[in-house]
Amino acid sequence: MNLASLDLNLVVALRALLQERNVTRAGRRIGLSQPAMSAALARLRRHFDDDLLARVGGGYELTALGQALLDRTTTACDLLERVFASQAEFNPSREEHEFTLIASDYAVAVFGAELARTIQAEAPGIRLRFKQVPNEFIDSTGSLLSTVDGLLLPHGIIRGFPTVELYQDSWVFLVADDNPEVGEQLTLDGLARLPWVTYQRAYDAPAARQIAMLGIEPRVAVSVDSFQLMPLLVAGTRRVALFQRRLADELDGLAPVRIMEPPYSAVPLQQALWWHPVHMHDAAHMWLRETTARVAETMEAGRPMLSRPPK
Repeated sequence: MNLASLDLNLVVALRALLQERNVTRAGRRIGLSQPAMSAALARLRRHFDDDLLARVGGGYELTALGQALLDRTTTACDLLERVFASQAEFNPSREEHEFTLIASDYAVAVFGAELARTIQAEAPGIRLRFKQVPNEFIDSTGSLLSTVDGLLLPHGIIRGFPTVELYQDSWVFLVADDNPEVGEQLTLDGLARLPWVTYQRAYDAPAARQIAMLGIEPRVAVSVDSFQLMPLLVAGTRRVALFQRRLADELDGLAPVRIMEPPYSAVPLQQALWWHPVHMHDAAHMWLRETTARVAETMEAGRPMLSRPPK
């Protein structure tokens, strides 16, 4: 396919048609008359050799190809918008700009909050938008990264994209203060015996793989889509949870739980900002990368990773 031979305006028309599933509404959305949008649909049908929109009763439904193109077209439009919004120069103190970062609630609490405070102080016109990581991100990382400014995620889950190294964290375990089955120290036998609270997604993959290599298969009693809810689900129960030390420090006092050292040498967690190469030379994104690195350096310099002994 020769990109130079294509009318890229048809990409915008295609997205509107696939999302609206109505020629008139699609035209109104992008500022085209009904005859002009009908002509665009005819051109798209010839190009793909497919109806894309099939009449069913009084409306239209997407064909199989139209359904497959829906997400791809949305991603393509988002990427084109980012390409043509790129800037050669960027003055953070004067600009109005929004950065979108995909992150877990752990990353937002431990790093995102400090990043937001720094940006507010230095660049009041800059906005940050944090979005939850979708379940299927590992299978579509490239497409996902091309539509946002970055992904806050530890090493060991994805690879092959540029990163800004941020900070290191360590893994600990949470148990209830009144758990009668846990003494001064956790044991491997205890981890195998006790019920677990786990995070639903794959962020602890390296740590989970290490546990599996030790021959422990967690007995999952509760899984939750929020790290910050895990202490509440441990408190007052026999459950145990693998948890990040920095977040444990942030949430100290939220719930009556104890922080316990792992009964093995746990792999550290290295947090990074992952980004798509399409942003390489964009001045705004370069400023964002420099700022995240600077905030992370300040965090590392100002707070030892083992900031307090376990309770």
